[in-house]
Amino acid sequence: MKFIPGGVTAPLGFRAAGTYCGIKKKKQLDLALLVSEHPGPAAGVFTTNRVAAAPVILDRLHLKKGIGRAILINSGNANACTGPEGMRAAADMAQLVATELQCDPHSIFIGSTGVIGQPLPLARIKRAVPALLARVNRRGGGEAAQAIMTTDLKPKQVAVRARLGGRIVTIGGMAKGSGMIHPNMATMLAYLTTDAAITRRTLQLALRQAVDQSFNCITIDGDTSTNDTVLCLANGMAGNRTLKPGSADFTHFSTMLQTACRTLALKICWDGEGVTKVVRIHVQGAKEPRSARQVAQTVATSNLVKTALFGGDANWGRVMAALGRAGVAIDPSRVSLTFDDVVMVRQGHGLGAAAERRLVKVFQEREFTIVVNLGLGKAEAQMWTTDLSYEYVRINASYRS
Repeated sequence: MKFIPGGVTAPLGFRAAGTYCGIKKKKQLDLALLVSEHPGPAAGVFTTNRVAAAPVILDRLHLKKGIGRAILINSGNANACTGPEGMRAAADMAQLVATELQCDPHSIFIGSTGVIGQPLPLARIKRAVPALLARVNRRGGGEAAQAIMTTDLKPKQVAVRARLGGRIVTIGGMAKGSGMIHPNMATMLAYLTTDAAITRRTLQLALRQAVDQSFNCITIDGDTSTNDTVLCLANGMAGNRTLKPGSADFTHFSTMLQTACRTLALKICWDGEGVTKVVRIHVQGAKEPRSARQVAQTVATSNLVKTALFGGDANWGRVMAALGRAGVAIDPSRVSLTFDDVVMVRQGHGLGAAAERRLVKVFQEREFTIVVNLGLGKAEAQMWTTDLSYEYVRINASYRS
């Protein structure tokens, strides 16, 4: 497996483009279109937020058919909490693209991101789509990745390629996300493409596994959006044997998809609002995976831990306090904490001033790992978290302005 350029248009048969249609206040790209030459299996995972945006509701309905041809995404307006009018707008967007491509509306997926509660300026989107469709091309992945950004500082793309069953198979992806990032799927918008031959159910299985090991393992601020979506379209143009669960090729494909998703997830972390540090929380020695994940998430989402990371304050006691309130039965006398190569806690006790002096240097790094060993079993889990800075408060205090 190797990384290649191209993003969502790296796989065979996918084209994309982005344009400015007048949704954003500043003249920045705000409408993206991704098109496959041929319809194929579609898979998706969506927000668990009960206040779901219109495009999420529509995409869930369309996904029941399991076929994908194109995705139209706007930024600058979430089309969330907009009632029946918002649902009609999302459906009209799908119908507009379907008419242009002469395909079924249920094969068109819609994404929206931006401010909640404002009517979507559908007329502007309608005027822009025909010209946007005429401009989609094999090099348009970067432009599309720019067009889905909101508070993101940079576009996020990935593409990986490998040989499966004697054929070259490629997976591409793009994502947006800087705030409202937290587990429980999806935690942002992410769109993946592949030219692999694969069934709908197999693709859904692979995507769910990849999401659980990537987007569901990052947290920036503990909020999940109304619009969180991960979609993956496949078109089979690689010509490989159809992937089946349990086969070596499926395992390889799943690894590729997890790599692509994890790469995008970490790009989201590094581009988080006001982020200066990204830290991996690795919990070991739990009795079962669920407990390990619960401890990892509690430490990763602790505001006291996150502010200590920002300040470079080597306050390891905050980590101990967080894992103690995780709702998991632990034995403090078995707990150890290691920060990169610095063991700070052994059998529940801090190792003193000498270890803490070494720990201070670790906390100055932009990236490091905190290993929590509970000493109770063999289960483990990991999450990536970020610091919480003054800049995060500034950005979100004036988001709508």
